[in-house]
Amino acid sequence: MENFNMSRNSTFYALGLSYKKADATIRGKFSLDAKAQSILLMQAEAEGIESLIVTSTCNRTEIYGFANHPYELIKLLCENSQGSVQEFQEVAYIYKNQEAINHMFRVGTGLDSQILGDFEIISQIKNAFIQSKSYGLTNTFMERLVNSVIQASKKIKTDTEISSGATSVSFASVQYIIKNVEDIANKNILLFGTGKIGRNTCENLVKHTKHEQITLINRTKDKAEKLAEKLDLVVKDYSDLQLEIQKADVLVVATGAQNPTIDKAILNLKKPLLILDLSIPKNVNENVTQLEGVTLIHMDHLSQMTDETLENRKRHIPAAEAIIEEIKDEFRTWTKGRKFAPTINALKAKLNDIKNSELDFQSKKIADFNEEQAEIISNRIIQKITTHFANHLKDENTMVDESIEWIEKVFKIEALVK
Repeated sequence: MENFNMSRNSTFYALGLSYKKADATIRGKFSLDAKAQSILLMQAEAEGIESLIVTSTCNRTEIYGFANHPYELIKLLCENSQGSVQEFQEVAYIYKNQEAINHMFRVGTGLDSQILGDFEIISQIKNAFIQSKSYGLTNTFMERLVNSVIQASKKIKTDTEISSGATSVSFASVQYIIKNVEDIANKNILLFGTGKIGRNTCENLVKHTKHEQITLINRTKDKAEKLAEKLDLVVKDYSDLQLEIQKADVLVVATGAQNPTIDKAILNLKKPLLILDLSIPKNVNENVTQLEGVTLIHMDHLSQMTDETLENRKRHIPAAEAIIEEIKDEFRTWTKGRKFAPTINALKAKLNDIKNSELDFQSKKIADFNEEQAEIISNRIIQKITTHFANHLKDENTMVDESIEWIEKVFKIEALVK
């Protein structure tokens, strides 16, 4: 397999874990909050990692980066999360070079999402890149790759219907509420926590229910007030949580705390309650189901909804894959070009040296030597020779590394950058 990275000394890896093999508990152990991500990047920089980006969402935690061995990156992940190397090995995936590139394209375009066609991940990749750039942890390869994935994501979003209908866990949760709660427009909904999924769920709920039926509570009240102002909702104090749960028909929990924030002890119910836990790690204790009238749904259940929307989306996978292939080919051509450009430039310089010494020799030997004309002809010949070499290196069937070595050996040149 052709090695597509920019550096001969290290390999490009994509590694991490996702909902496919890791349950919510394990994903919770490996989740990295903003602080942990910053520390991880500082550590990567200190350890001499050339380029790396890290993403952590409810469904996956991933590192894309250059290393001599994947363990360098696994170590960074395990040292900055609650997860162990052994747990990682049980549920993880590790891809390198072309497979790693393929993986980033699939993730960034929603083909690998828990809910097919969920485009929230692309903004995470974009933000991860911006953050890594601020630590000097990006190179031209990474920048070009991330931009290609963003380009593919945009094109799939506009040219296919893979994200038609409901998108994302937040949308799935709203669908679930609408399908399972009768007369939703007149029921009370309490949103506890205003993390990203909570905010999105709230925005989607507002579209389908009455504003005055939704109440927000967050530990830090100002965050809840910002969202409430935007959506015209009621905010209550954290100390009112128990009282507000009694009034609620639906409780959506999206707090992002490390331990359960809702359990049986604080529920003193007068009527049935549907609880949706949209948090990783889980924020609702399973013991709430011991109470009569309580239904607990976790985001992992929501994602298994094989409703018509998902079935419809599956029909658009081939169109999305075709777009990925097209943009991936452009990226591959670019990486190949970057790989042999130094050699072609060195070859050109070598041929120019030969030309200059030859013209110098002939101008002394021939009385009325037309140096200008000889220069034009020589340059055209050099251009044609180097184009032949470049076309050979661009060819799909060419083993680029071997050819570069051969050219450097024959012409006794050393390309400056590999």
